[in-house]
Amino acid sequence: MYKHIIRPILFKINPETIHTFTFKILHFFQVIRIFNPIIRLLYQKKDKKYEREVFGIKFPNPIGLAAGLDKDGEAIDMLSFLGFGFVEIGTVTPLPQPGNPKPRLFRLKRNNGLINRMGFNNNGVEEMVKKIKQKYSKVIIGGNIGKNKVTPNELAVNDYLKDFDALHDYVDYIAINISSPNTPNLRELQNKEPLKKLLTAITDENKKFDVKKPILLKIAPDLTDGQLDDIVEIVRETGISGIIATNTTISREGIDYSKEEIESFGNGGMSGKPVKQRSTEVIRYLHNKTNGEIPIVGVGGIFDADDVREKMEAGACLVELFTSFIYNGPATVKNILKNL
Repeated sequence: MYKHIIRPILFKINPETIHTFTFKILHFFQVIRIFNPIIRLLYQKKDKKYEREVFGIKFPNPIGLAAGLDKDGEAIDMLSFLGFGFVEIGTVTPLPQPGNPKPRLFRLKRNNGLINRMGFNNNGVEEMVKKIKQKYSKVIIGGNIGKNKVTPNELAVNDYLKDFDALHDYVDYIAINISSPNTPNLRELQNKEPLKKLLTAITDENKKFDVKKPILLKIAPDLTDGQLDDIVEIVRETGISGIIATNTTISREGIDYSKEEIESFGNGGMSGKPVKQRSTEVIRYLHNKTNGEIPIVGVGGIFDADDVREKMEAGACLVELFTSFIYNGPATVKNILKNL
């Protein structure tokens, strides 16, 4: 029904407008709790065979929601009721910011993909904490943190520490986002020295708390093998808990659009099916490089159970999806688990 009736209607409307509308609907159902048992019955698929423990957390199933869809934590409970084993919210920054000018979100319908240049639009970490405090389900939450656009890279550590301190007591793990292509110069933080400085500061900060939270690093799919080697070295040295591979790509390979059409989309990160192969390559490389010692969360082009198997065979312990939820609708996770 979703693919053949609802999606064609939704896809006639601006994607960001539909995104905003959808989250208002999700928030409405979240607040009016009378609908929750029905939604859980329709979409949640619980079974102990799906459970797995990674970096000290027991996940009800290995399929999570990637950061970027629920930037402010507005629909945490509803996303859990739709079947996700965990929900990563954000990317959040210390101060609210509007993000990049619109239009900034484009559908690649022919290739089941998206291009976005949102630019970390969010209401700030204090508002996110308020939203998390309102949750009433037992959903596992990851907090994805970044820096404000106006903060220069040499001061980026301060922004990440502010985010980390604010979220620490309210999330189950924290993901460091240094790989979005939509904040100027952010990806420079993936270079060896700035990355080492950032992760060292955050791991030192984590030690100040009685309960240490798992720290994950989210990386780009556009890194060279040499850069991946540096990341593995720093991850081992700092002792963070794992890697999320991968974010969106700046590449435009593998899509069925003319040069003129691609140029009309402009800059931004591409997600969905077009990034599937490269993300799997990065996962496999990291897994082999580390002998499977560092947990990897696989992201990129996951639409069905076969895609999940591909990521896990490459070395992922958990997976996250984003674009397929938009293309396949609310039963996405249920259908994947049913066929896994």
